[in-house]
Parts: sequence; C-alpha cells; structure tokens
Amino acid sequence: MRTSISSADKAGDDKALRRREKLTAFIREEATAQGFDLCRITLPTSIPRAPERLSVFLDDSHHGTMDWMAETKERRADPKTLWSEVRSIVIFGLNYGPEEDPRYLQSMKDKAAISVYARNRDYHDVIKGRLKEIATRFAARAGEDVKVFVDTAPVMEKPLAEAAGLGWQGKHTNLVSRSHGSWLFLGSLFTTAELLIDSPEKDHCGSCRACLDACPTAAFPAAYRLDARRCISYLTIEHKGPIDLEFRPLIGNRIYGCDDCLSACPWNKFAASASEMKLKAREDLKEPSIAFLLTLDDPAFRTFFSGSPVKRIGRDRFIRNVLIAAGNSGDRQFIAQCRLLADDASPTVRGMAVWALKQLMDDGAFAAFARGRTADNDPEVRREWQMAGVD
Repeated sequence: MRTSISSADKAGDDKALRRREKLTAFIREEATAQGFDLCRITLPTSIPRAPERLSVFLDDSHHGTMDWMAETKERRADPKTLWSEVRSIVIFGLNYGPEEDPRYLQSMKDKAAISVYARNRDYHDVIKGRLKEIATRFAARAGEDVKVFVDTAPVMEKPLAEAAGLGWQGKHTNLVSRSHGSWLFLGSLFTTAELLIDSPEKDHCGSCRACLDACPTAAFPAAYRLDARRCISYLTIEHKGPIDLEFRPLIGNRIYGCDDCLSACPWNKFAASASEMKLKAREDLKEPSIAFLLTLDDPAFRTFFSGSPVKRIGRDRFIRNVLIAAGNSGDRQFIAQCRLLADDASPTVRGMAVWALKQLMDDGAFAAFARGRTADNDPEVRREWQMAGVD
C-alpha cells in the first residue's frame, strides 16, 4: 500500500522549515551586529569521534596536571550529556589576528613575549558578554531555551567548530580557518530551537607540517596530537611549581603562552589583524621589558594586568616565567634583580632566581654568592641549589 503525505503534514513541514530559516537568519544577523566574524551551526551529535580522541589524550596523560579535563570527561565528550535538551549548537568566531608575526620578539633578549591572545582584555569577558546579548534576544524571539559557553565550560568547541564549518582542526590541534588562519576565538550557544545546519569543513593541511616543525619543545608526538606536558603554553600558564630543566632553555623569552605553531601556519596569509579594539594589543604588552616585569610585587602585578588573562596565574608563577626569560637572555644587567628575587617570599620565585643567576653569573661569582647565603629549608629551593651544583 502506498503511503501519501497529507496536505496538512506538508503545510506543517513547510511552516517548521520557514521557522528554522527565520531563526537562523536572525541569529546570524545578531552575530554580525555583535561583531563576530563567523557564525555557523551544527548538531549536538556532530562529533561522534570526540569521545575516543579525548580518551586517548587522557589515557596517555597528555593533559598533564589539568585534572579537570578527566573529571569532566563524560560531559566534555558529548554535548547531549552536558545538556540533554539541546537541539542545535551555534559556534561563533571572533578574529584576534596580530598585526605582525609575533615570533620577531624572540630575537629581542631584553623583552618578554606574551601570547597574542593575552595582550589586552580577557577574551572570555569580551565574548561572553556579547553571547549573552545574542542569547537574550534569540530566546525572546524563538521562545526557546539557550545556554552560552566560552572555553571555561566542558565544551569541545574546536571539534564543534570544525563540524559547523568554521574551519578544521589542524595538525597542531588548533582550529584553522581559510579566512582567518589560526587566529580565532570561539564561543558557543546551545539551544532547544531547531536551526538550519551548516556543512563541516574539510581538512586543508595536506602534507604541510610547518606547525609541527615550529614547536620549540617537540610537543607533538604525531600530527593532530598534542602532549600538553611539553607545550610552552601549558608550562607557563597551567603548570604550577618549578618547570623541568629540560624545557627552561627552550622557553626562551616566552613568559605567558606560545604562538609558534599558530604563527607558522601558511593559512595565516589570508588573515587580517583584529578589528575589535579590546582585542588589539596594549602598547605596553607588545614588547614588555624583562627588567620592568621583574620589579612587580603582587599589588603592582594585579594593577598592571588588570582585566588581562595573565592575572589568573598569579604573580609568583608569572615572575617564575620572567626569571626563566632573564636567565635565557644572557644579559648580566638582570643579575641584581635576580639576586633580590632570591630572597622573595615565594619559594617558586626563589628557586627560579637561583637558576637564573646560575645562567647569568660566571662560576666564581655564583660560588661566592652561594657561600654568602643562609640555607633555605624549602624543598623546592634546595632542589634548585643542588641542581646548580651547590649542596
């Protein structure tokens, strides 16, 4: 028996389609009005391989000390687990491209390099405020529930962005866009509304391995796989306590994050610099002086980095990173400041000051400095002295 579609069913389907079209058009218009460069839509079921990939990453301990990744594994791997009612996921992209290749700073030994994304306002605040505006207007128009996320929630935004067609996850595991290269901030809006779904983007990396070869610490065990424990961004931001000796010389003057694999991507030739003023680099964060940064106590650190994502790692971890940059500079002008920091209240700072002085002073001067010291009972600092050849 042949089944026919009633005119009422067809009318209902047409009405539902028109509603999806109108709501999709509305949210794209809102995205443009809020300054987003890209806005595309996918289904919550669009990343079926994500759970397996996440499991491999965690099983190999490539997440380092980021225990929250394992703790939120189930919710992170499946958007439906995070929110069972979600029907559509809207991914937004905001360009933060720099005006020049940030790697030029690596040759300026008296300067410190801060990752491009952290040279002005915290992007979480910038994007979330705009997403909330969109969400409020969309919920009122659609009569549907919405939730917005910007990086801090257990949402796998890069696989979702690939599924939505904003770009593809390159061999460095970051998103690459044909129009914006590697410089995109991502945010997402989950909704119970049914919207028109975009096609996923294809992988356009080909045989290129520029990003893999650019990594100073060989943090990529294979293409499309990252061992965060070797990544300078992880070491300078997420990792607490002393940084392994193996990595200190390789960090160079990078004191917060690293852009090398992003900068090396050939697709950046199509990227424009950021137009959003809150994401353009502050002048005093483009080429900050190591000498100045070494003077920051906790109040000065908090004031100088007010509104910046740098502030979240705290002054002690930050000065630890700056001391590594000072030690790697080979510039003896930093010896006096490093000697002062060898008496800092923080053992993390004191320990790294010992390492920096060992790099900057000749053997005789360092030995004389060591003889004049009172023994430090903190295990972290004692370990640094021992590694420097002082019992």
